[in-house]
Amino acid sequence: MNKRLYIDFHVIQTVPPSCVNRDDTGRPKTAVYGGVNRSRVSSQAWKHAIREMFHTIFLDEQLGFRTKYAAGLIANDLENNGFDKENAGKAAADALDKAGLKVKNNTTEALFFISSLQAKKLAELVINGEKDKKAYKEALKENPSVDIALFGRMLANGADLNVDAACQVAHSISTHAVQNEYDYFTAVDDYSQSDNAGAGHLGTMEFNSSTLYRYATVNVMDLFQTIGTDAADAVKGFAQAFICSMPTGKQNSYANRTLPYMVYVTIRTNQPVNLSDAFEKPIRNKDGYAEPSAQRLFEHADRIYQDFCGAPALSFVIGHDAILGAEKVNLPQLLEKLHQYITDEVI
Repeated sequence: MNKRLYIDFHVIQTVPPSCVNRDDTGRPKTAVYGGVNRSRVSSQAWKHAIREMFHTIFLDEQLGFRTKYAAGLIANDLENNGFDKENAGKAAADALDKAGLKVKNNTTEALFFISSLQAKKLAELVINGEKDKKAYKEALKENPSVDIALFGRMLANGADLNVDAACQVAHSISTHAVQNEYDYFTAVDDYSQSDNAGAGHLGTMEFNSSTLYRYATVNVMDLFQTIGTDAADAVKGFAQAFICSMPTGKQNSYANRTLPYMVYVTIRTNQPVNLSDAFEKPIRNKDGYAEPSAQRLFEHADRIYQDFCGAPALSFVIGHDAILGAEKVNLPQLLEKLHQYITDEVI
């Protein structure tokens, strides 16, 4: 069995005029890279979109909740097993306290990532009258959900409950320079008086359009250590969600949901490799950015492979001719091949 196994996802995706991810002032997020302003979508925004799509891929019991109201999840199970509401709430808070989480006013001090199965196991301990604190702590260590295994869990005051993330998602950046633009808009008052001329509301909204480079990597061996044989399903689900999801910022205003122009997936046995430096020098092209971005990515990858890390053990490409030894596939084929590879090589 390989001691190291990483699956890297490289995506080129064009997004039309939109505000996919905004900052605290409502402006589309940006970053300076290679000396020019770039469009940016934070990793947190895309990870949230991935987790939302997980609900269409995985069963509810395979997923978790990032919440301050973990006690409420346990209390619901207790009420379904005959506890009255008041006693269920107290017992749920006590169960979390035994496990190492402090609950005040039915909430934890910070957001806590708990799997559906972990909440159920804690409720079972309460129902069975368990008194041993170690049993409650073990219930929060065992049975992690797919999303906990992938994205990790951190508790400042309880490091023994932490789970290392098996995947990393980079901030997406445009492959070219971007300047935000302003949309001046008006809203009509449908019930205004006939002698009241003009709009009922005036405003401006910032937006931009861009071709993004998106990158994520999954440490398959770490994932396997956390969730065992479910690792193949987890990678397959993550691949689908990472490729197909879209953050929902201002989606009703712009209907900006697109799918990638090109996806390049590599399986590596030495280290993950982010290829964003292919675009340190921004793409400049009057006829669009997607195709030259894909070409630049492959040219840079070829150089990196030759000079530093060697070619991947296996690679696939969607939406582009086969290149650098990558097998051309469509999305369903990619998902099945990743699942089969992990099943054969790891599980």
